[in-house]
Order: sequence, then structure tokens, then C-alpha cells
Amino acid sequence: MTKHFALVLTLPLLPVLLVQAYWTRKRTPRLPDAGGPLEGTVAGGGKPIELIAIGESTVAGIGASTHETALTGQVARALSEHSKRTVNWLVVARSGINARQSLVELVPKLAGRRADVVLIALGVNDSIEFHSARRWASDIARLIDGIRAEVGDAPVLLAGVPPLDYFPALPQPLSFVLGARSSSLGETSVGIAQKMKGVVHVPFQIDKGGSHRLFCADGFHPSELGYSLWAEQLAEAFVTFSDS
Repeated sequence: MTKHFALVLTLPLLPVLLVQAYWTRKRTPRLPDAGGPLEGTVAGGGKPIELIAIGESTVAGIGASTHETALTGQVARALSEHSKRTVNWLVVARSGINARQSLVELVPKLAGRRADVVLIALGVNDSIEFHSARRWASDIARLIDGIRAEVGDAPVLLAGVPPLDYFPALPQPLSFVLGARSSSLGETSVGIAQKMKGVVHVPFQIDKGGSHRLFCADGFHPSELGYSLWAEQLAEAFVTFSDS
């Protein structure tokens, strides 16, 4: 059974999917955002790299104790290790937000800021809300333009849409259908990066067989280990882009 076929099956499965979504939401622990400051510095040498991360609950750091051990702080640490430079980082996020809402709610918070690299981590909520690939492409392109209008023409790391069929919290067939949805948006993200200058798509690469330890207690968000591995992939992609 293919991912495309899963999308075709969505309508007849809708009653089952709605029940599963309801019970999954009811039984999944509600965890808080990461604690601590929303910005910080990883000390190094040379001219500081200004990193801004914008996105949904993964940028908000659910599953980590502080932002230093969540996605943004760990990307900053990995960037500093690779570049041997100081990295100043900033978190701009809201749990539950989608790409279109990010342009309206999050981008205005960037006023007066400057960035050398912007990390965008979105797609889970757009997948859950069953937004089309066309809408996703339009919303992400507009979001990137909006961010650059505030912070300058910075390189953008477009994080791959997490594969929802890997999430331990999701039962079948909900897992399969949402996995197909996230896969579709992820494939679209590749095309966005190819069309837009200075945008690097970074695939979300995890081993499904060992994925449980990469999730926190809710089975839906990364653990601190998961954030660490994801951060390393993102930092390596930026260094490769910078050197090219």
C-alpha cells in the first residue's frame, strides 16, 4: 500500500480517524514548552553568528527542560562547534501554530532583529490539519519572504517535515494517514528549496527502528537526545552551504 493510496483512503476512514485523533489527544500528556530564556549565546571566537529559529512546538522546545537543550540551543551549540564562532540564538515559536499563522503571529516579533541564518521548523500542524501541498508551498514561500523582510536576506534552513508515521503516540491507521500527509508536505519542501535562493532543505533523518528513544514522554515530541541528533543534521547542512 503506497502513501498516495493512503490519501485516497482518508475519506472513508474519516470516522475512525476522528475517533482515534480524539482519544490520542485525550491520553497524550500535555507537556510544557522548554523553560529558561528564549535567547542566549554559545561562546566561541570570531564574529558572532546570529541564529533565529521560528516555528511550532519543536522550536518551543516541548520535550526538553530548557531551550539550551531543545532544538534551537542545540543547533547553536553544534554551529559553534563546527564554525568555532560565537552563536547568538533566538527562539520565536508557538506550539500548535501552522505556516500561515506563523507569518501573521511570529514574523512581527522579528522587527528590529538581524539574522545570519534562519531555521524554520514547521509542518506537523499543517499535516494534522490536512493542508494541501499547494497551500503549504505558498505559505512557506510567503513566510520566508516575510522573515527576510524583517531580518535581511539570510540563508534559511528549512527543516524537513517530521514523519508522523514514526510518532509512537499515533495508532494505526491514523499514523499511516498522517505519515502520508507529512510525506507529501516534505516532498513539496524540497521543491520550495530548489526554487528559492538561499533556502536549504534539511531532510528529517531518523531510524524508525530506534526512534522511540528519540521521543519524550508524550510520544509526540523529541527527547533531548532527539533534539541533539536533529540539531547536528541542521548545523552540518548550514556549514556545507556556507562552504559551497
